Amino acid sequence: MEKVVPGSRHCQLAELAAIICFGCKIGAKENNQKETAIYSENPFVTRKYFTLLKKAFNIKVNVNKVLQSVKIIDESGCMHPFSEEINPLLIKNSCCRRAFLRGAFLCSGSMSDPNKGYHLEFVCEHEIQALQIQQVICSFGIDAKIVRRKKYYVVYLKESESLVDLLNVMGAHVSLMQLESLRVEKEVRNFVNRQVNCEAANITKTVKAAGGQIEDILFLQKHYGLSNLPEALRQMAEVRLEHPESSLSELGGYLNPPVGKSGVNHRLRKLGEIARQVAGRTD
Repeated sequence: MEKVVPGSRHCQLAELAAIICFGCKIGAKENNQKETAIYSENPFVTRKYFTLLKKAFNIKVNVNKVLQSVKIIDESGCMHPFSEEINPLLIKNSCCRRAFLRGAFLCSGSMSDPNKGYHLEFVCEHEIQALQIQQVICSFGIDAKIVRRKKYYVVYLKESESLVDLLNVMGAHVSLMQLESLRVEKEVRNFVNRQVNCEAANITKTVKAAGGQIEDILFLQKHYGLSNLPEALRQMAEVRLEHPESSLSELGGYLNPPVGKSGVNHRLRKLGEIARQVAGRTD
């Protein structure tokens, strides 16, 4: 994203304004002249700042030499951050709002590891700046919220779809593809896990049901006699004993003539009812 340089001057100005607003501090020298300093731990921000300056204002300067002498002011410096929102006219166009968000994210944004969770945020020192970022993000139909964190105002997104949309808006296509790849991988993994868990639950349920059916049939065999059962039920009982691991559909195929799953289930339930009746008489 730091390598994306807008071709239009109005977009260059919008992104430059965001970098100045979120990545620069301003103060006074001894002669009361104003001095601006880049405030960022990211070297790409300073390079992007001077590249945009050159392109937007046609300044003939060696960017590398300027970067070597650029002032990076830490928290103990006497300079002060910008505390106002940028002029709304600079981000009137959709393309300029994209450039503005790109510059703001370079200076004040971060995204958590998608493997651990979905979270993207902009950290602002002033509420008015956070509100402007939120407004610009929402103009693209993306929901963003603001939370107060100590002395900072944080604009954040937590939905994976929102993160994908915002990365696309800012032109961060490499990060977008990486996030999409991870998101698809996680969705596939979750789907497979759900399927496996469902299958395991079904198998457990089937085994438990089969165990109960076999117990009923063995009880009838001992206390009632399978030969005393109606022909359809006797055949069902014998098939279940011969194939204890088979499913209801498979059991139906072993019968003569074959019976559907619901028919098999009905016969097994009937065997269970007879077993309970016999057990009641033998108690």
